[in-house]
Amino acid sequence: MSAKRNLLFLMERPLEPVFMEKGKKNVKFDVPPRLLSDRYKGRPEVQDRFGEPFGERVTIRDNISLPNLSVPMSLGRDEQFSLFIPRHKRIAGALIDIFMGLRSVDDLLTVAVYARDRVNPLLFNYAISVAILHRPDTKDMNIPLVSELFPGKFMDSQVFRQIREEVSVVPQESRVPILIPTDYTASDLEPEHRLWYFREDIGLNLHHWHWHLVYPTDANNDAIVRKDRRGELFYYMHQQIIARYNLERFCNELSRVKRFNNFREPIQEGYFPKLDSLVASRAWPARPANTRISDLSRDLDQIRYDINDLDRWTSRFVQACHQGWVEDPSGNRIRLDETRGIDILGDIMESSSISINRDLYGNLHGMGHVFISYAHDPDNRHLESFGVMGDLTITLRDPSFFRWHAFVDDMFQEHKQRLPQYTTRQLDYPGIQVTNIQVRTDRGPPNVLQTFWQQSDVDLSRGLDFVPRGNVFARFTHLQNADFTYNINVNNTTGRPAMGTCRIFLGPRNDERGQPFLFRDQRLLMIELDKFTISLNPGDNLIRRRSTDSSLTIPFERTFRDIDTNRPGDNTQELEAFNFCGCGWPQHMLIPKGRTGRGFECVLFVMVSNYNDDRIDQDLVGTCSDASAFCGVRDRLYPDRRSMGYPFDRLARQGVDRLQQFLTPNMNSIPCTIVHEDRTVQRRRP
Repeated sequence: MSAKRNLLFLMERPLEPVFMEKGKKNVKFDVPPRLLSDRYKGRPEVQDRFGEPFGERVTIRDNISLPNLSVPMSLGRDEQFSLFIPRHKRIAGALIDIFMGLRSVDDLLTVAVYARDRVNPLLFNYAISVAILHRPDTKDMNIPLVSELFPGKFMDSQVFRQIREEVSVVPQESRVPILIPTDYTASDLEPEHRLWYFREDIGLNLHHWHWHLVYPTDANNDAIVRKDRRGELFYYMHQQIIARYNLERFCNELSRVKRFNNFREPIQEGYFPKLDSLVASRAWPARPANTRISDLSRDLDQIRYDINDLDRWTSRFVQACHQGWVEDPSGNRIRLDETRGIDILGDIMESSSISINRDLYGNLHGMGHVFISYAHDPDNRHLESFGVMGDLTITLRDPSFFRWHAFVDDMFQEHKQRLPQYTTRQLDYPGIQVTNIQVRTDRGPPNVLQTFWQQSDVDLSRGLDFVPRGNVFARFTHLQNADFTYNINVNNTTGRPAMGTCRIFLGPRNDERGQPFLFRDQRLLMIELDKFTISLNPGDNLIRRRSTDSSLTIPFERTFRDIDTNRPGDNTQELEAFNFCGCGWPQHMLIPKGRTGRGFECVLFVMVSNYNDDRIDQDLVGTCSDASAFCGVRDRLYPDRRSMGYPFDRLARQGVDRLQQFLTPNMNSIPCTIVHEDRTVQRRRP
């Protein structure tokens, strides 16, 4: 376990040499000269200079053949790194394969030490993270947060001047958190800035980053990519992000996001990130309002694509949805049926290595990100790197992300709209009726949910290179909601015990004009809040469920966890519980912001489906399955046989225009209100 933990130290302070102390306990790596980079090779006095004082000394073995790093080293150490750029994906895949192919943790540690100061720091941390999450001998480890390792991606560049002053001048015991402003990317003159708390939320961006670590697109090891229903998960996770973003827009008196489906029209929304990379050589570039994407000619990144390529890939994707089949490289037709169709299309859209035909269907999703991220300098005449739309860790910050993914989701709906509608027989659970629903906070009236602002601290010491050691905290403001409880009455008239799956969704009641939604539009805006198995005795049953138990979310302490504090001893059962997965929607973003005063009117939907039609027979003991809705279950099948988003993933049967007409006896819905209190509370730091 100690050897595995040492791998995590290599991810810290990514620009400092590997032999400088790492971690809060000043771990010192004794690096054999052969493994040192050329700058420090043959200069033992440099390594010895940083040898005292230190805590634990780690001796790095030097008894294996070192790999050829020519491909990983082809990306410069001061360049930005993007998994959307095909060349960068290939480079990352090569480094992942090197790390995955090593026989033992000790061998991995040796090669990681050798690679760390030679390859791009962003590339190294991504590749070692994927390897740790997927190797059988390391996948129980909890990796550090990317916000701690590369804090420049997540907060105002002016904050770091204050941070450097704090750590250089103020003793550790007297340091105070540095406040990150909430309005540094735009003013209230920009309507999109009303959504700053959603797009720029650190936890939400961490979720997106961690999801793509769990589901990488490329690796020679097929098992890393070929996970159960990964294409469908790509569709559903992003579809839910767009649905949630639209609800937040309604809360802020804005209309639904406009999809970016005309590649030749200007992108109305600008974005000025005001972020410093701290790793690459330049700050993140801005994109002014009304910028147009252009044909790309970026020879350094081996990118030459025309807008016509996006048109062609779009046409082929839509054609496949309309004709009901896709074509593999041998010309065979693969049906897009009700079960596998969306999964196949998800792999095609993301252009993962398991895409049915990359040459034919291209890379629509990824290259859309690339086109937008280079809109400010498409031919590299100004020597500018890509914008935040090109970086998975922070791409959600840009308003254009949501316009692009609204288009991507629209492509998936071309398939979903052509599937047979669910019949009442497929929806109903005979003998089971949801008779009443109520939701309550610890204070306040029933069916009224409450949100407010909260300030929390995040430790940046792992990512601050060449500054004194010790904790340094930044304080950021984020949305938070009061905990609440569902009280659901279910009547079982079958005369015998029954098992069901309780599915809870939340959606808007009215559209932008204040008119009640038609079901065909409302279904695309229903956001999943929870899904869990229930046991029903004959007669009336009261189901109580806390919002903090959601199968969608992970708690705040897990989103921003410190992997060193109060860590249990090695080889203990407590450590196994400590090292859980970090993928999951942040709990503090479970429900939309709502509105002050009268609140935001929603509809809460509950369905109890037949567990015999839902269940997947598998052992989940010892797996992190508590945030499975978006993340699946590691090394297992997705724990629900139904289509993701069921029952709202298809058009309704004939005669259904409104949600009330859609309901069967095992469903129910109630109006509820989300009230935002414009107050700020401070989270108590452990």
